[in-house]
Amino acid sequence: MAAERIGVIGAGIIGLAVARRLSELHPEAAVTVLEKEASIAAHQTGRNSGVVHAGIYYAPGSLKARLCRRGVELLRAYCEERAIPYDECGKLVVALDASELDRLRELERRAHENGVPGVRWVEGDALRELEPHAAGIAGLHSPTTAITDYVAVAHAFADDVRANGGSVLLSTEVRQIARANGRARVGTSDGDFEFDLLVVCGGLQSDRLARLAGDEREPTIVPFRGEYYRLTPEREPLVRGLLYPVPDPAYPFLGVHFTRRIHGGVDVGPNAVLAFAREGYRRRDLRPGDLAETLRLRGFRALARRHWRMGAHELRGSLSKRAFAAEARRYVPEVSAADLVPAPAGVRAQALDPDGSLVDDFRINRIGPITAVRNAPSPGATSSMAIAEEIAASALATL
Repeated sequence: MAAERIGVIGAGIIGLAVARRLSELHPEAAVTVLEKEASIAAHQTGRNSGVVHAGIYYAPGSLKARLCRRGVELLRAYCEERAIPYDECGKLVVALDASELDRLRELERRAHENGVPGVRWVEGDALRELEPHAAGIAGLHSPTTAITDYVAVAHAFADDVRANGGSVLLSTEVRQIARANGRARVGTSDGDFEFDLLVVCGGLQSDRLARLAGDEREPTIVPFRGEYYRLTPEREPLVRGLLYPVPDPAYPFLGVHFTRRIHGGVDVGPNAVLAFAREGYRRRDLRPGDLAETLRLRGFRALARRHWRMGAHELRGSLSKRAFAAEARRYVPEVSAADLVPAPAGVRAQALDPDGSLVDDFRINRIGPITAVRNAPSPGATSSMAIAEEIAASALATL
């Protein structure tokens, strides 16, 4: 029997994709999205790089790999249907020297196993033809990696929810979640709700909301601010598409790269520095409670001990534009500090296990009538429609 009342917490791209899918499958149900902010896509979705990932990086067989590939297919078709900009500008992952070639070959293997179309190994003239100003001795080119406008996608999802009879309630902060008689009761700043089915897609607040719902404590969210610069308009031709480094498995973050944006411009970044607030987009943003919670975490202390050198390096790039430019210059040698202007920062909701390990794959838990998305990092936006399919099928099967 279909649920009559379905709730979704969070009006980011994943929450709205889930609400849209549930309202499609059960148009007779009352689907309600609860969002604490006054606008849709106010946090990670609204500060996303806009990249539609093709599935190069992810371990074959992982949830990430499967949902990314499915998500790309769904998202491309949806953007075409709704006339949302979608540009397959392509991505080039470059190896700077011989020490990175084995890791680049591993990416090539993963890409082929994951079914990423058109991926090819390039060297010499073939590499320079793709990115004439890039450094590197070899590269892996993914021609179908794309860019889009995820805020526009999120608004389109919200429109679909409303068209299917659902509602998106903004400025409605969730304060309590309880389970009783097989249902979920949600107390908010705008009154109480009762749902037969509830999906929690809280992003930067996902662990707190999941705990309110009775889920386990871990993984916990540690906020890392990603700071960007943007190439000045006259220097944008230095990069044709997306230019990325080869990931180093010894370090938890990818490092500085170049991202062409769907509405113009080329972003350079991000770095990764600890944010002193869950939604701390500026260096001066500080919430003592948020920071104290992070510093108390056994997992965070283990992470800091393991990667303090990397943390110091990232902080140096945060405090010094010259140091940030030097990092970017490893990939595009013609870039100078004068070519960079500040761009908006984002905050990554990094899920952390108690041993200090960063949670890599998507993680979705179920607590009775409640489904909690505990970890949905990149490629979460790319995979949003596939994640919604997964959650809807799983959650509705329990009713």
